[in-house]
Amino acid sequence: MAHGFLDPAMAQEGIFSRRFRLTILIFAIVTFFPSLQGCFGSYWTHSDNDYTVGEEHEVDFPADQTYVMTQDVLRGQGVLFDSKAGHQIVTFWKPADQPVGTLSALAGNVAQYRYELEIVEDGTRRSKIIANVRTENIAQDQLDNYKASKKLNLFSDFDQLASNLPPPSLTPGSGGVNFALLPGENLAALSKRVTGNPDNWPQIAKDNGLKSVSDTTGIQSVWVANSLIPKPSSTAPHPAGAP
Repeated sequence: MAHGFLDPAMAQEGIFSRRFRLTILIFAIVTFFPSLQGCFGSYWTHSDNDYTVGEEHEVDFPADQTYVMTQDVLRGQGVLFDSKAGHQIVTFWKPADQPVGTLSALAGNVAQYRYELEIVEDGTRRSKIIANVRTENIAQDQLDNYKASKKLNLFSDFDQLASNLPPPSLTPGSGGVNFALLPGENLAALSKRVTGNPDNWPQIAKDNGLKSVSDTTGIQSVWVANSLIPKPSSTAPHPAGAP
C-alpha cells in the first residue's frame, strides 16, 4: 500500500461503521422520542396559567381602608407582595406544595402560585376583596387547595383584624341627630318621617356617605342635619285666665 492512499477495504469498513452508528441513532430517536414527548406533553398541558374561581369577601370598610388592612394581614403572615395602582395587590410567586416531576423540572417547568387581589368599592362605606390565584404547572384538581380563603385564611384573618378596628364614622359629630332606620325604610321615607319632605333625601344621603335612596343595607341609623329638621313651634297657647 502506497503511503497517503486509503485501503479500499478499510474505507468501506469505515463507511459501514458510520452508517451503522447513524442507523442506531435514528432508531433510538424514533423509538425513544415519542415516549419522551409524551412525558413532557403531560406537563406542558399544565404549563399555561390557570385561574381558580374568583373569591369575594364583603366588608364594612371603605375601599381605601380595606386596601391598607389587607396589606396588614399579608404582612402579618409574612407574605411578600407588590402594591399596584387601583387598589390592587400582587403577591410574589411561591413554590407549590407538590413539585412537578423530574422530566418537567429539567424542561424548566416550575409548580408555583401567586395571588392577585383587588379591592372594589361597594358604596362609600363598604367594599369587596376579590382574590384570584394564578398557578403554573399545578394540576386542575389541586387548584382548590390554593384559594386565598383556604391557603392564606385571608378573609378570616381580615375579619379578626376588623373586629378590633371598627369602621370610622362617616357622619359629622355635631349639628344633627341620628335617627333609627325602620325596617324596610329607604332614605326618602325616612326623610318624610323626620323632615316632613321626602325630597330632602339626597342631602341626607350625601351627609351619610350613601349613594342612592336605597343604599341602606347594613345601616341601622342615619344622621340628619338640624337644618333639615322642623323646629318646634315657639308659640304656645296661653294658660286659661292669662291676660
